[in-house]
Amino acid sequence: MFLRRTSLFSSSYRKAFYSTVSKTTTAPRFAPAQRVASFDQDVWSIFTPLAAETKAINLGQGFMNFGPPAVVQEAAKEAIDRVEANQYSHPRGRPRLRNALAASYSPEFNRQLDPDTEILVTAGANEAMFATFAGYLDEGSEVIVMEPFFDQYISNITMNGGKPVFVPLRAPDHAATQNISSGEWRLDINELRSKVTPRTKMIVLNTPHNPIGKVFNENELREIGKVAEEHDLIILTDEVYDRLYYPPLEKFPRIGALDKFWDRTLTVGSGGKSFAATGWRVGWLIGPEHLVKYAFAAQTRVVFCVNSPCQEAIAAGLEASLTEPIFQDQTNSYIEKRSRLSKVFDELNLPYTSPQGAYYILVNTSKIRYPADYTFPDILDQRGDDFKICYWLAKEIGVCAIPPSEFYTKEHWPLAKHFARFAFCKTDDVLDQAVDRLKGLKKYIVE
Repeated sequence: MFLRRTSLFSSSYRKAFYSTVSKTTTAPRFAPAQRVASFDQDVWSIFTPLAAETKAINLGQGFMNFGPPAVVQEAAKEAIDRVEANQYSHPRGRPRLRNALAASYSPEFNRQLDPDTEILVTAGANEAMFATFAGYLDEGSEVIVMEPFFDQYISNITMNGGKPVFVPLRAPDHAATQNISSGEWRLDINELRSKVTPRTKMIVLNTPHNPIGKVFNENELREIGKVAEEHDLIILTDEVYDRLYYPPLEKFPRIGALDKFWDRTLTVGSGGKSFAATGWRVGWLIGPEHLVKYAFAAQTRVVFCVNSPCQEAIAAGLEASLTEPIFQDQTNSYIEKRSRLSKVFDELNLPYTSPQGAYYILVNTSKIRYPADYTFPDILDQRGDDFKICYWLAKEIGVCAIPPSEFYTKEHWPLAKHFARFAFCKTDDVLDQAVDRLKGLKKYIVE
């Protein structure tokens, strides 16, 4: 046991938490806008302080505990020493980075990208999506989102007047008894089609998918693209893990490179995910000028421009990747990390989804039995069942995972009931420590 069961947060966290709760249960002196008034406490504000308090190994959040490649770090340091690299950048992004993105991604899209009109540098991938929603959604516009979803999608949509409409990806029945590939999670294309209404403006796609790790294949992408064509919808595809996909995949399929979908597709990318620099907040949008320009119009009113030194550093990384195996070396490292963590689940006979891309393992927890009289904090009573198993894992096993029901609507919480998300974007020593602690689950597993 790592701490007393009755303690959820340290005293400082408790004060902040209960202060927030009290503000939401009494009439505030200054009423907030409705676009933020209804936001619930998110999963990160529960499990991040819990991991810190219990000193659990945090495999919940997808941040790295190692730095960017040397060429990227050195470029950042060098940029800080140049006066002009510390000043405002062009709102579209620094020319060096846009040119590097064009050189890196033109072969990916089978077309020569125009760095001046078809690429927009953004303040992280999240802001790229926010600017796109701001640029295209009117009050009541509907956006189809696949579950599980990255939680920021929903607030980004609603804060811009939109309404998210949900369609779930589903695991096969045998996911409860055996390991599966993330490719076995399926989208029912007819169910997707049924969600389209005259108010639908956009479909959001995420590949490689977080938290499943699914890489949509070309046939699946074409089916989604055809629905968009039938109803003249924009496709916003979140591809922040596009540089991290595993064999037997030889090439990452992009919907924007297939058929005629380029004309309706905006592709989101991330320097933070590509180069282990998530705190730098450098992302991008790639797409046709007629789509990019309205996201650009919104962005100039949101952030105006993106931090300059880090743009220079990400540009250096992309330039180096054209002649050096930076991404291949990174992939090889993550294959080893995936194996290092998954072996303990094999040993415990806990089935899991092996990811085709990204750096998460979804583990089926249905065989784990924590004590029936275990005491949980009241805040978990209004959450999915997976919150309790993940809370218990952090407190009693010492490893923090994320409950994926956070990425579903309440209606579909049961789809996540027996899963926990573990991130393996950590150094080997941290993963080894987590493996040792997870072995403590053995006495709680019922076959």
